[in-house]
Amino acid sequence: MRHSLETLFMFAEAATLGSFSAAARKLGKQQSTVSEAIANLEIDLGLTLFDRSTRRPTLTEQGRAMLVHAQQVMEAADRLQRSAHRLAGGLEPQLTLVLSDTYQSDRFEHILTSFEQRYPELELECMIAERNDVVSLVQEGRANLGLVAAQADYPPDIGFESVPDRSAIGLYVGKQHPLAKARHISTEMLHAARELRLSTFADDAVQRRRGKCWTASSYLLLLEMTELGFGWAELPHWMAKRFAAGSLLELQVRGWPKSIQVDAVWSRQRGLGPAGGWLLDTLMAHQDS
Repeated sequence: MRHSLETLFMFAEAATLGSFSAAARKLGKQQSTVSEAIANLEIDLGLTLFDRSTRRPTLTEQGRAMLVHAQQVMEAADRLQRSAHRLAGGLEPQLTLVLSDTYQSDRFEHILTSFEQRYPELELECMIAERNDVVSLVQEGRANLGLVAAQADYPPDIGFESVPDRSAIGLYVGKQHPLAKARHISTEMLHAARELRLSTFADDAVQRRRGKCWTASSYLLLLEMTELGFGWAELPHWMAKRFAAGSLLELQVRGWPKSIQVDAVWSRQRGLGPAGGWLLDTLMAHQDS
């Protein structure tokens, strides 16, 4: 291929981070290497990808269009690499899966059973994390594959695909909470009460609102705090039903409950071995396929 994947990675990282030096630091390269690679890419394409007249390089209109194509090439390379790993048969010794509690599927138990039968000697580690924590664990190599509530965007080195199973999140309070007695719940009433909010370790900053707010890093902790009557919280439907059906009340608020799309995420730089590729493909498969 005329334009190497490494060059496309450098281009995508520089576009996302808005800095050649930041892209170089993240990729463990010299800034001159990144700058030269992107300059050569511009020469090869005959396009100006970045406006360098400002303090921080910004994508030109042509650069934005080429970024979409670069991302498509990287996604195709991911699929090619997974197929190659499966054909080569070099099974990884361990697979770490990090799960969000927003993911719930009746198929998951069957998927794990099939996985165990297919790879009986492989060590499987399962972790629970949410939002940016899932992405960070995959980026750092601590986890091979993650399932996370769909994010607005992902770093260029993260591959992602939406799983067919959707979940739902509702607003809940303990049955003794004052809001449980209200016939109609308004936004103003929610703002006046304490919110129990999910907050992850990798968040740059917790978006705080006016009023009382407690935070926790997992939905299970939020559920327990909600049961104790400390406030209201957004909780996955399946979790509230399974663990606290008798002690929680779902609030009827306009716009709620919300359907949640869940994405599978992996590192494009590290790729997935045969077992990880099989698990990803199986998660992507529709139930009736």
